[in-house]
Amino acid sequence: MTIRTIARWVVLIPLFAIPFIPLYVANELFFPFITGKGFLFRILVEVALVGLVVLAFLDKKYRPTFSWTLALYAALAGWMVIANALAVNPHKAFWSNFERMDGFVTLVHIFAFFIVLGTMLTVEKLWKKWWLFFIAGATMLCGYALLQLAGMAEIHQGSSRVDASIGNAAYLAVYLLFATAVALWQGLESKGWVRYTLLSISALCAIIIFATATRGAVIGLAGAIGLGSILWILEAGKKKTRLAAGGVLLGLLVLVGAFFALKATPFIKQDPTLSRIASISAADGATRFTLWSMAAEGVAERPVFGWGQEGFIYVFQKHYRPSLFAQEPWFDRAHNTYIDWLIAGGIPALLLFVALLLSAVVALFRKTVSRPERIILIAALAAYAFQALFVFDNLMSYIGLAALLAAAHAASGKPIKRLTDIPEMKGHTAAATLAPVALTVGVALVWMVNVPSIAQASKLVTALQYSQQEPAEALALFKEAAQETGLGDQEVSEQFLTFASSMRSRADVTEQVRSDIIVAALTRMQEQVVKTPTDARLRVQYATGLRALGQQQKALEESGSALVLSPKKQTIMMERGFELWEAGKKPEARDLFRAMYELDPSFKDLAAYAAAGEIAAGNLNKGYSILTEAFNTRHVDSEVLVVAYYEAKQYDDLIEVLKLRLLNRPGPESYLRLASGYAVAFRFAEARSTAQEALQKHPEAAKEINAFIQRLP
Repeated sequence: MTIRTIARWVVLIPLFAIPFIPLYVANELFFPFITGKGFLFRILVEVALVGLVVLAFLDKKYRPTFSWTLALYAALAGWMVIANALAVNPHKAFWSNFERMDGFVTLVHIFAFFIVLGTMLTVEKLWKKWWLFFIAGATMLCGYALLQLAGMAEIHQGSSRVDASIGNAAYLAVYLLFATAVALWQGLESKGWVRYTLLSISALCAIIIFATATRGAVIGLAGAIGLGSILWILEAGKKKTRLAAGGVLLGLLVLVGAFFALKATPFIKQDPTLSRIASISAADGATRFTLWSMAAEGVAERPVFGWGQEGFIYVFQKHYRPSLFAQEPWFDRAHNTYIDWLIAGGIPALLLFVALLLSAVVALFRKTVSRPERIILIAALAAYAFQALFVFDNLMSYIGLAALLAAAHAASGKPIKRLTDIPEMKGHTAAATLAPVALTVGVALVWMVNVPSIAQASKLVTALQYSQQEPAEALALFKEAAQETGLGDQEVSEQFLTFASSMRSRADVTEQVRSDIIVAALTRMQEQVVKTPTDARLRVQYATGLRALGQQQKALEESGSALVLSPKKQTIMMERGFELWEAGKKPEARDLFRAMYELDPSFKDLAAYAAAGEIAAGNLNKGYSILTEAFNTRHVDSEVLVVAYYEAKQYDDLIEVLKLRLLNRPGPESYLRLASGYAVAFRFAEARSTAQEALQKHPEAAKEINAFIQRLP
């Protein structure tokens, strides 16, 4: 077997394996739905790229051709090198983390995939076969989703929105947008049973998109059908074909109109998927609009180079809006692909990205491109472009988009004279030179880019598995994970500190092991903070861990630094307020809780903190007034009020709050807390009665309850 033949298969096998990556779930790695797919994609692309380089030395026809799509893609990647080098956190901008598996390392791999795919499939005339493999992989995803709909497989997000083996409904939806278009295109260009099979698969993909209840993708799909129909009407030569396209457009308009006309009916309102799609409104997008507004401030601050990839978290913490308190605590994306490019690389990055999409549309208007391919791929790009207004890119959208861009590049590519003029390598000299170099480069590339991070992700999962049963073994594994120079350094540090915090109350852990765990975790987290000092999220996590481990003074220092970085974030103010309270600085805690509440008084939960601060500081009437104004009562099921009433010795109020807690969470712990409340108020008969009631209803907690009863006078 010649080196050329070997290199050819080294390229083709990874390329034809990539469509099945969405089916892979690496349960042995941290973030199993994300990391496994990301590492596998990178390794396959790296292997294929090395193989293509070998082929390019041996045969000039395997050398990349020029197109404006290629030029703009290369310019975008090149610009992001500069933007990431100037980022707030360059390391994260280049390498990302386990949760996202994004950053420049993914961008450059996607670009390499685009080049290898566009070159190899064009030279080998294998485009149709590759698209069929892409459709086959998507069909398997749809089969998994059907099992989820039938209740025969678990929906990993824990809702009615199917996610298949991708693990995220929105990620699945955008991937299937591309699959729907490709299956329709290939179906129209096929004949007989193959045509009808592919058209059926296209319809199945569209149904599953709907079942994901991803509103941007559903609207994008509907828009793509409408746009495709209009383009077909304009381009079709036969009247019969134009009438068919017009019928599809009319049917779409009737279906959409009927849906919104009936959206208030019980049939739609009671169905979780239909009701979610029907709930589209400006008010429903308030959170995204707020994020976009914050992003605009970030762009105005750094309009040229942006904040680097993975940089939105710094915009979020600096320009945080208190109205986001009820949302997830930290957003690392603007949930708009275009704005994310603005944040990552400034205005130049956005312009290059938009120009890249437009270049693909222009490239598809070539004589070599059939009408179905041109119309359907343009419609697919339009669908992607629309849904990108509401979501961020990920590996699943990158693969589909890069494949479409590669097809557009192949349609317009022209030889690059400087590349074709380089002499081809021939004979035994080529084999003797290229084979060892390619093997060495390939192994080194795969190892350096992937292996340390894979080891880190694996050891972190194993450490978490051992953390409950074998703390000493878990400590060793956490240390090993921390020593790996992978992209999950921050996640290892965070999980290590969480593990250490849980050890403080473990009676089955020796003092020496507990001490070793706490010291190692705090040392690791401190190193991480030193490495990324401007990350408010990291600092407040460190502060929380320090407080849990009894190091109040250091906790106050870290929460103070976090508050400087994000001065309006209520969760940071809350953490610092607790620290001040525990340090005996109750007036300062009161002032901070009050300021936290005043940032946005619409959040009643924060009123409980403001009131607790007043009560703990001795201002009972002021605390009661805040509670009455917010809740029309001074008795609210709130842990911070439990602590405040206890410390203020307002035992009657304490008991009323504990009664509410028992009503809302009738478990043995709530019974014992109420009984303890009666006990501290010297109402021992009621304490005994409550404990005995707990014993009757929760015999599984008999040991703890009997111990409490025996302690009563």
